[in-house]
Amino acid sequence: MREEPRVDGEEYRCIAADVVLGRGVRLSKFVNLYGCSIGDDTGIGAFVEIQKNVTVGRRCKISSHSFICEGVIIEDRVFIGHGVTFVNDLYPRATTHTGELQTEKDWTVQPTHVRAGASIGSGATILANVEIGENAIVGAASVVTRDVPANAIVAGNPARVLRQLTPNGRSAA
Repeated sequence: MREEPRVDGEEYRCIAADVVLGRGVRLSKFVNLYGCSIGDDTGIGAFVEIQKNVTVGRRCKISSHSFICEGVIIEDRVFIGHGVTFVNDLYPRATTHTGELQTEKDWTVQPTHVRAGASIGSGATILANVEIGENAIVGAASVVTRDVPANAIVAGNPARVLRQLTPNGRSAA
């Protein structure tokens, strides 16, 4: 049974009929959701787009102006800061080799996996085909080009490991 989400205002939102919303999902105005699944007690900020074949776990927070493209899996208790962008194509092009405008059939979605408890800072860009480990922290404005280990703090362009956290979330260094 689909429970109606709590929405801050009824206008200015686009939620396709194929979206699966868990219990207690909170949606701001100006969201665009289609073909995705959002877990229980997750909050989605304003001006967020979540595309088809995306799974967002339980008790996540997706901050405003973030873009989550097809092929992204976000596990439980993940924080996504403001203006975070996910990319699902390693070699994006506007046209095919014959000069025709590309369509979905002309490229393959590359997956991205964000493990439970991870946090991604505002303005970060997460490139295709990476995994962000459990409880990892990605610094604001970082560009993640390769896998991030569990319990690591990464930052920069490209993002590099700055230090490790202990399992209880404290700095190991």
